[in-house]
Amino acid sequence: MLPQDRHAELTRSGLNLIQQAISIFDADLRLAVSNRPYQAMFGLPDELTRIGTSFEDTIRYLVGRGEYGPQVDTEAAIRERVDQARTFQPHYMERKRADGRWISVEGAPLSQGGWVAVYTDITQIKQQEELLRARSEELSELVLENAERLSAANRALAATNAALEEAKRILTESEARTRQVTAMVPAHIAHMDRDYRYTFSNNQIAAVFPGSEIGIIGRDGDEVLGPDTFDRIRPHMDRAISGQPQVFEITHPPSGRRIRIALTPDQTGRGAYILSTDVTAEVQSREALAHAAKRAIAAQVTSGMAHDFGNLLTIILGLQSRLARSDLMSSQAEDVQATLAAARRGVTLLEGIATLTGQRDYHPKPVDLPALLDDLAAMTRPTLGSGVGLEVTADLPDRRLMLDPGALQDALLNLILNARDAMKGQGRICITARSAGRWLELMVSDTGPGFSPQALERATEPFFTTKGRQGSGLGLSMVYDQIKLAGGTLRLGNAGGAQITIRLPWRSERPQMVLLVEDDPDIRATTREMLTAQGHSVIEAESLSEARNLTDLPGLSLILSDLQLGDGMGTELAGPGLPLVLMTALPPGDPRRPKIGVPVLTKPFDDAELAAAMMQVTDD
Repeated sequence: MLPQDRHAELTRSGLNLIQQAISIFDADLRLAVSNRPYQAMFGLPDELTRIGTSFEDTIRYLVGRGEYGPQVDTEAAIRERVDQARTFQPHYMERKRADGRWISVEGAPLSQGGWVAVYTDITQIKQQEELLRARSEELSELVLENAERLSAANRALAATNAALEEAKRILTESEARTRQVTAMVPAHIAHMDRDYRYTFSNNQIAAVFPGSEIGIIGRDGDEVLGPDTFDRIRPHMDRAISGQPQVFEITHPPSGRRIRIALTPDQTGRGAYILSTDVTAEVQSREALAHAAKRAIAAQVTSGMAHDFGNLLTIILGLQSRLARSDLMSSQAEDVQATLAAARRGVTLLEGIATLTGQRDYHPKPVDLPALLDDLAAMTRPTLGSGVGLEVTADLPDRRLMLDPGALQDALLNLILNARDAMKGQGRICITARSAGRWLELMVSDTGPGFSPQALERATEPFFTTKGRQGSGLGLSMVYDQIKLAGGTLRLGNAGGAQITIRLPWRSERPQMVLLVEDDPDIRATTREMLTAQGHSVIEAESLSEARNLTDLPGLSLILSDLQLGDGMGTELAGPGLPLVLMTALPPGDPRRPKIGVPVLTKPFDDAELAAAMMQVTDD
């Protein structure tokens, strides 16, 4: 790479070898570049060829020298030429100088501002034209004039071509930059014509609509996105084509992603521009925040009363139990039993409030999901009654999944019992499980009356219920929280009855052979139990030197090491062959904690945090 001043010197030397005079003035009308023929042609003093010389000073000098002929008002002539320069336009002209010589002036604006001018001495050409005119009496005056016009036109055409080539270069560079920028935007930018055919795409469609092919130019929206998706977009596209801007959101059926689409009418009337953005995370965060706020209000309202209410229930239960043991009339005994039932329901409600306001954790483990669903069905069927049927269908690969079995069973049990109550003892409940791309999809449907419009909107709010006095309004709220905690989604709908769709991230169990390196035996034992509970095999080492001798064991697939070992740093186990996860008691902001490109677990950690860190380095 040449130094800056060396590069500039080479440029000046090259320009000085050109016979034509060249000058470049910037947008502030200051001289940026000139060559030696420029100074020689116009007889300019050195100070007018230095970088930064103003265009006005140069024009004043040339007008004073008579370069533009006699002037009635010198200052007016200067202002006229400076004003023309401020609104510079491409041009070609030929003019006779005060000394009788002819020059052509060819100017073109620059994309960065300013302009370049090239001056050529055409005196000899003009003299040849005059000589030809004087000595060719046999040629008609018309032919000579046409020849002269043609010569001038050719020179002007050459100048125009040069300007067009520069404009083409600038346009090509601008288009390339535009394409590069649009390709880097994490959204799909496209244009669709009136026949729903794509005429432009930044090739980011697959990032927003998973499963879509990149090559979409010339194909219609129904073919590219699929009928289900494009049917949701088509009405908005029709309005955009008619001139109405549109902004809306849809759920992409194949992936479950939430997509925000902005349609801008094409001003030429030939279609619409499309901006599609994946806002799944934004929508989930918004819903989770809204739901958390409702839960927080509910907890705030109820937690203060729960303790006193519990004490009152304890007294009521004690007194009613004493009365139940007394010699009472049958009607009085029934009243006592009814009071006891109401009090026990209050206890159940208190337990629900405790669940609502308490801390929740997610503990994924390797789960045989079809077996879990079969066990759930066997456990639940006796509680449904003879008039309610329960069907379970699992279309899943033969592998275990990383799930929290307790939380999932609780959620499904809640939904099954809700469906039973909605059908009033007669109907059918279906549970289906299938793989849906990046998701595990669980659907619970029934043949009951379905959700009311109000329930579809508010069913996951704490304490909202359609069961009157028979419902606490906590069931679906807790299901919603459990699913969100697992990183999933919950969707309520009606399809011949109520239909609830749960989507959880698809995380297959990947049993690892883990080299556990920890010099504290108690921590090593606790961590080993976590790993084996998740289905992994464990080989232990209590020092860095011992671990180094084990890293080449056949089948070893991951190293889990303390950061600070007695004889060195766990970072020394990093290498190209095996994924590495580090553990440390240093807080994340501690300056001694190295900034390395591997997951670092902060002690103490739980099963979920350990599983997440291991999946981070082993997921494809």
